[in-house]
This record gives sequence, structure tokens and C-alpha cells, in this order.
Amino acid sequence: MDRPGFTASLVVACLIRVPSEVVKQRAQVSASSRTFQIFSNILYTEGIQGLYRGYKSTVLREIPFSLVQFPLWESLKALWSWRQDRVVDCWQSAVCGAFAGGFAAAVTTPLDVAKTRIMLAKAGSSTASGNVLSALHGVWRTQGLSGLFAGVFPRVAAISLGGFIFLGAYERARSLLLQLGRERPRVGDGAPGTALKTGGAVQAAARREQGS
Repeated sequence: MDRPGFTASLVVACLIRVPSEVVKQRAQVSASSRTFQIFSNILYTEGIQGLYRGYKSTVLREIPFSLVQFPLWESLKALWSWRQDRVVDCWQSAVCGAFAGGFAAAVTTPLDVAKTRIMLAKAGSSTASGNVLSALHGVWRTQGLSGLFAGVFPRVAAISLGGFIFLGAYERARSLLLQLGRERPRVGDGAPGTALKTGGAVQAAARREQGS
């Protein structure tokens, strides 16, 4: 895995995801407000930085999550393949993806809690400044370990389901594309010497034509 490129792609993806996540979470805690109204209010009171509040905490959550999920997924597939002495099927890959996603979701839940607290904090407060360690310390001081892992079960359930669907679908699409590539004839393919034999036959026919 190209880690620098992988990390850069996560950073860029968060540029799009974070504003929508901020607006979504504000809408969830203020159901009476409309989405556009919440968006306008953030821009008016906090400026563009308000839409990107929690950007650093989101990146700090996504990088370890992905670095846990994908290597674990590959390791589980390799172990299953070794135990059954053949490559895993698509549904088996999906099961591995569900376990990998669920485990990654569980261990990164404190970072998700910190991200949520930062995004929903009152403007101007110390939590709203975006310091992840400060947010984690505040949760630990007031709620202890249970606060750091608040919502762990719904998070694990949702991401396990997502891992089953998306990684299973990815494996299926990859398998189909590889099969299509093997079955499709390519220019220049054939047994060694086929082109030479064909060329020699053409030349012999031409000579016979000239002799007649």
C-alpha cells in the first residue's frame, strides 16, 4: 500500500466530507432548523472555518481507522485461504471485511467521540478550538472510559455492515474484471511460433502461385 498517497487521498476526501458532516450533526441536534438555514448560520457566525471545524480530528480518526481496517482485512482473507487451501470466495471476503471494519470502528471510537464533541461544541469554547487531546481529556474527566466509548455498539454495527457490503462488492467486481481479462483474447496472444508458421505458409503459397 502506498501510504503517502493513501494518506493524501484521505486528507483531500475530508475536505468534502467535513462540511457536510458538520451541517448534518447540527441538524440532528436541532431538528427544527432546515439544512440551508444551518449552513447559512454557520457561515454568518463562524465563517468558512466553522464548516471545517473538526477537520483535523476527522483526519486523525480516518487515518488510523483505515490503517487498521485494510491490513486486517487482507490478513483475515490470507488466513482463511490458508485454512481452506484455496482463495476465498466473495462472500468470505465480505465476512472478513465486516470483522475488520467492526474492529477498526471499535478501537477508533474515542477519536470519533472527540470529533463529534469538537463539531458540536459552542463557538468560542475551548473544545471548539479543535484540540483532539483536550477534547479526549475533557470526556475522560467528566465521563470516564464509558464516555470515550459512547456509541461504540451502533458504530461497530453500522461499519461492520458497510464493510460486508462495500468490501464484498469490491472483491466481486475485482474477480469479474480479472476473469474478463483472462478470457478476452489479446493481440499477439497464441502459442510460440504461431506467427512464424503462418508467415511461412503464406510465403510457400505465393511461391507455388508464381511457379504455376
